[in-house]
Amino acid sequence: MKSITIREAREGLSHLEQMFADNDEVIVTRRGEPVARILPIKPAKPKFRSLAAFRASQKPLNPPLSQTVIEDREERC
Repeated sequence: MKSITIREAREGLSHLEQMFADNDEVIVTRRGEPVARILPIKPAKPKFRSLAAFRASQKPLNPPLSQTVIEDREERC
């Protein structure tokens, strides 16, 4: 955790990437009392599961789809 004064925050606004380079929270103080806390952005969670996780969660078909296709082709002939 990093602590800076309001004056340092105002002077450092043009160099934000340097102020927050360590990716830690920053406490802004006025006369020694904390007045603000600046936190890093948390990475967004993925909206979808991975394809491998999705496939693992699927139950196998009974009978297998390949068997159904074979039977359908035999009926057409």
